[in-house]
Amino acid sequence: MRRHLLSAADLDLGDATLILDTAEQIDTALAGREVKKLPTLRGRTVVNLFFEDSTRTRISFELAAKRLSADVINFAAKGSSVSKGESLKDTALTLEAMGADAIVCRHSASGAPHRLAEWVQGSVINAGDGTHEHPTQALLDAYTIRRRLGRLDAVRVTIVGDVLHSRVARSNVVLLDTLGAQVTLVAPPTLLPVGVESWPAEVSYDLDAVLPKADVVMMLRVQQERMNASYFPSVREYSRRYGLDARRMATLPDEAIVMHPGPMNRGMEIAAEVADSVRSTIVEQVSNGLSVRMAVLYLLLGGAHMPDGAVA
Repeated sequence: MRRHLLSAADLDLGDATLILDTAEQIDTALAGREVKKLPTLRGRTVVNLFFEDSTRTRISFELAAKRLSADVINFAAKGSSVSKGESLKDTALTLEAMGADAIVCRHSASGAPHRLAEWVQGSVINAGDGTHEHPTQALLDAYTIRRRLGRLDAVRVTIVGDVLHSRVARSNVVLLDTLGAQVTLVAPPTLLPVGVESWPAEVSYDLDAVLPKADVVMMLRVQQERMNASYFPSVREYSRRYGLDARRMATLPDEAIVMHPGPMNRGMEIAAEVADSVRSTIVEQVSNGLSVRMAVLYLLLGGAHMPDGAVA
């Protein structure tokens, strides 16, 4: 693997499969332990550098590092004065001087983790940058699909909703294509990015036409906080055309699953009865995120593969 994980495009089939397999090994190793902790990163320091709020992702990375016995520093750096440019560089160099072996960076500006990687000697992991990418979310989604369906190759994944503002969608399209899945994007034209036709995915505007052929339906949160214009007539109209309710869920194939990266707008993009159904993997995604982030940290800081006994 490379020194950093900045984009899903950084991972070829071998790298992505290695991460998923390592996460599975970690799950197996921890399953029978009363104390769910491994010594593999003892003496290493991981910094969570979050310029943007995200309780779920920050806690997941913090717990992942601690379960690998690393020292963890949480650096909450939100605020416009340190949002980009020299301030980011100065912060990076300060953390470097403190001996950070890995920096997990979340930033509102697309490309910020890439700049960070130019300035530090340690590994940088992109925990979400603007509307650009969120590679570990894509990895945990792929891991969840593989655990539920037993495969990724030729799995038909439908990603629905606010693709325009979704770093999750961008990372998932790239990674799932690498892993052999077939991706279809479903959204109103106003919520699709310019140039989407060049992505390795099909595009549809008709959710009802796509659902009967889907093995996986991934609903995206409508990111109204990123919208400075009207992208659809009303919440009610959006939900009517692009929301997943019990009626639509009933048209899915028998083994199909429903995913959501969270946090959810219940009653908007996904109905409560769907989110809480047996088809839903939403809680599993959170749990699997811990194993996948442990695998990423281990492989970036510990070695190219999981040696015998490392997770015994």
